[in-house]
Amino acid sequence: MDGLYIAVVCSSNMNRSMEAHAFLAKKGFKVKSYGTGEKVKLPGASADRPNCYEFGVPYDDIYNDLLEKDKAYYTQNGLLHMLDRNRRIKPCPEKFQVSTERFDVIITCEERVYDQVIEWFGSKRSVYNQPVHVVNVDIQDNHEEATIGAFLISDMVTKMAQSDDLDNDIDELLHEFESKCQRPILNCIMFY
Repeated sequence: MDGLYIAVVCSSNMNRSMEAHAFLAKKGFKVKSYGTGEKVKLPGASADRPNCYEFGVPYDDIYNDLLEKDKAYYTQNGLLHMLDRNRRIKPCPEKFQVSTERFDVIITCEERVYDQVIEWFGSKRSVYNQPVHVVNVDIQDNHEEATIGAFLISDMVTKMAQSDDLDNDIDELLHEFESKCQRPILNCIMFY
């Protein structure tokens, strides 16, 4: 199955989806990344005061906002580094629910996001009768796990791309992948 079109989705389109986006793009896959949250949320100076932004606010603007708020703190916790990576990949975080793209595979990074993607498909009428595989790999939202998760997702997508009949092969492929990486995998087929 040549030329799979992949979406990677997390909550804020900042860490997990962007790390996987970077990995997949470097390997030559056609990929986009998204978030499903109400707003883009990043840790603040205290746990009860996150930095919140609308989807569509450029990574540059978020970077500059945090730089102005507390350069040392946001350098030390890795957010400025992450935003610098993000702005090299695309202009701004994008919300999955407003995308008009049609993907072959959508990979979510946590079960809550998987549920939101399924819910979104459930709220729409299938127009094209085009199947899409929705797959969840649970990845904790921190830098180290995002890197590990990106390796796993890249490995999984590579195996999917090697399949001649993904619709038939996906269950076995994901079962093998689940055994190998020791993480529970959720998957279903939805329709555009």
